[in-house]
Amino acid sequence: MQHSFSRPEKGGDHSESLVVHFRRAEQLRKEAIDCVSLDLNIRQLCDLELLLNRAYYPLTGFLTKDDYQSVLSDMCLKDNTVWPIPICLDLPEKLASTLQVGQRVSLNDQEGFLLAQLTVEEVWRPDKTLEAKHVYGTADPELHPGVKYLYEEVEDWYVGGTVQGLTLPIHYDFREYRLTPAEANRRFTQYGWRRVLGFHTREYLHCAHRCMVLAAAREVGAAVFLHPVVGLEHPGNMDHYTHVYCYQEITKYFPKNMIALGITPLADRNAGPREALLHSIIRKNYGCSHFMVAEDHGDPFAGSGNKLFYPRKAAQQLVKELGEQIGIEMVPEQPMGYVEEKDQYVFLKDVQDEIVKNISSEELKKRLEWDLEIPSWFSYPEVVNELHRAFPPRYQQGFTVFLSGLSGSGKSTIAKVLMVKFMEMRGRPVTLLDGDIVRKNLSSELNFSKEHRNLNVTRIGYVASEITKNGGIALCAPIAPYEESRQENRRLISRYGGYVEVHVSTPLEVCEQRDRKGLYAKARAGLIKGVTGVSDPYIPPSKPELSIDTSTMTPAEAVQEILLYLEEQGYIR
Repeated sequence: MQHSFSRPEKGGDHSESLVVHFRRAEQLRKEAIDCVSLDLNIRQLCDLELLLNRAYYPLTGFLTKDDYQSVLSDMCLKDNTVWPIPICLDLPEKLASTLQVGQRVSLNDQEGFLLAQLTVEEVWRPDKTLEAKHVYGTADPELHPGVKYLYEEVEDWYVGGTVQGLTLPIHYDFREYRLTPAEANRRFTQYGWRRVLGFHTREYLHCAHRCMVLAAAREVGAAVFLHPVVGLEHPGNMDHYTHVYCYQEITKYFPKNMIALGITPLADRNAGPREALLHSIIRKNYGCSHFMVAEDHGDPFAGSGNKLFYPRKAAQQLVKELGEQIGIEMVPEQPMGYVEEKDQYVFLKDVQDEIVKNISSEELKKRLEWDLEIPSWFSYPEVVNELHRAFPPRYQQGFTVFLSGLSGSGKSTIAKVLMVKFMEMRGRPVTLLDGDIVRKNLSSELNFSKEHRNLNVTRIGYVASEITKNGGIALCAPIAPYEESRQENRRLISRYGGYVEVHVSTPLEVCEQRDRKGLYAKARAGLIKGVTGVSDPYIPPSKPELSIDTSTMTPAEAVQEILLYLEEQGYIR
């Protein structure tokens, strides 16, 4: 397929940000009092920052409909400039229906701090199915997480228009690495670098990566701009800081006169070849002459061990094809592996009969969790130390035991006995989040509708995640009758430590016989409604770690089974 695009001019105003002069900013702040305002989510904030600092040059705002449609169909703006992915500001219909052409909208961060003003040029409802097919190559949300996000998280209306920035989004961490394109270009000029190889990553880097990048840099005669992505994590997520600490450490193993480190708050779409093309344009704007592209660059399943969504090498081919129009040269990323007999890394394409060693991301995670050795040939000791700090072995991690079952099933009793056992161990702080206690102190305003039941469970999950993140044990014992809120808790808490779901599967008739609160009797008599198991459903967990029936075992036996499982999984010793 042949493409004909405009080549961006050299020089120009792309070195200047869209942030206005401070005198103009003062005026915009006064005018903003009368403007409609929008608090942006994290993904929107990432896009706004790259618009304002000109990483998204030549864009001067969010796309209008004509540009949007041109990007979808032809991977270019309506003026024929290469642009592969639509950068749009999505809005709920309630707000979109009030906007008029020429109106200004104040764009705020999540705390309501004014960052920019958008002048509305167009408001429209996009065809998300069409967008998914063009950008991701499928309209099936089950096949691609980007499509799922587009359908479920992105609002149904888009607004296009130019933006005037009052200030870039404020970051309090790693400020020395949050370079704008103008700052990076100036730094490269000061270093005397005319040829710069950009390297995009959001993964931890180890010995193989260093060897691979150095080999590529020497081949093209360029310095290295290590430009990892950080931005969509919650500020309290330790993983974010660990990534940067590890990048700091690995740069020490490069020659000092040939590497620079910067970080960028890019919201990845995982759109495969189109994603790689966008990354190339961004690195060109940052002053790179070359850009490394992996065979699976931008694939949603890259590095997961699962089958790739996009054809292997498709990203490399597209960037190579359009590199001249963009003004950057594609350098193929060539994976390497360790050959013990030679005590060195070699390109996998050159391997013949040698035995090549490597450690996958999953294997590394396992070694960290189980406190197993990470060999020196794989990673540097400083990087390994940072990983150990952020990801302690399971017996030092926090974890949550989430017991779900009918009223009277015995889950609260089990949780109380568990709490005593953990208190005796004295290894971690323990918190009991019993259903009745939470209802009284955290969710007293909620009723027993499905929506409020799920909200109650997700509140419990949030508290448990904070306990787990800080190395404690959270014991949760709500009824939690619906699978969606239980799965949401699993996704949230598993990011920070262990998560053990226990289905207390005591039969309804046994629970009714116990009926210590008289709920079932009142429900059967029609005196109250919303009792799980009588007038409301209980959906059993699909894949609990344990299933316990207290009609056939004592609370002590149930607790023993849970403790044995936790010991088997390495959470207690």
